[in-house]
Amino acid sequence: MKPAPFDYLRPHTLEEALEALAADEGAKVLAGGQSLVPLLSMRLAAPGLLVDINALPGLGEITTTDSEVRVGALARHAHVLADEGARRVQPLLGKALHHVAHATIRNRGTTVGSIVHADAAAELPAVLRLLEGSVEVASASGRRTIPAAELFVGPLESSLHHDEIALAATFPGLQPGEGVAFDEVARRHGDYAMCGVAALVRVEGDRVVQARASYLSVEDVPTVVDLTEAAGDPEAAGELALQHLDPVADLHASAAYRAQLVRVLTARVLRAAIEDATMRQGVPA
Repeated sequence: MKPAPFDYLRPHTLEEALEALAADEGAKVLAGGQSLVPLLSMRLAAPGLLVDINALPGLGEITTTDSEVRVGALARHAHVLADEGARRVQPLLGKALHHVAHATIRNRGTTVGSIVHADAAAELPAVLRLLEGSVEVASASGRRTIPAAELFVGPLESSLHHDEIALAATFPGLQPGEGVAFDEVARRHGDYAMCGVAALVRVEGDRVVQARASYLSVEDVPTVVDLTEAAGDPEAAGELALQHLDPVADLHASAAYRAQLVRVLTARVLRAAIEDATMRQGVPA
């Protein structure tokens, strides 16, 4: 199937792009296109105008400090995955990006685009939500920062307004005493996960003082659960998570199967995150 007819604009300034979006409520932004183009081809999306932001300057940068990673809107998954600073400051990014589709998709798809697409089965929304990161957006009327907790409002629905462009996502860095882990289960390598879990824990000596996990492809939005009270028993942590989750059923997996994946992956990822945190305690800053 071919896309429905649409107008195409490739602006060279952010102001031009924002003016075009403000003038057409049905316009869509094109960055990597790995989510939007298939929707266009299946006519699940039919915008009257496509605003291609790939010519906008300064949006492909990945910048790191000791406390955060800032990923520009045009930074490709592959570039983030290969960035040494990003891997050092927040290793959960790399752990999750290894699971994103295939190399061809990672070479074109953008990390920020994946986030604002707000697919609950995607890895990066769950990572941003767990780390309590944020997305910087701009419109013709100004700029604002949206915390991850306020970004995902429903299936494939974010809190961005139709006239806004996401400029960058910020991921807080790993703090002393913290460790991370990620794993997921998919029918085939590169498919969307039937269930995925990212974990962030903090230890003091041999004691886990905080444990949180983020779940993808379980509910309609990425969901974070506090597992601290069960951190000493990873097997029980899965049951604790299910007290706060309501796994959905679809053509890929039943709700009961997803619940079992929550149990298995929670225990596995929590153990790995605790091991990671414990190992990092012995590494000089």
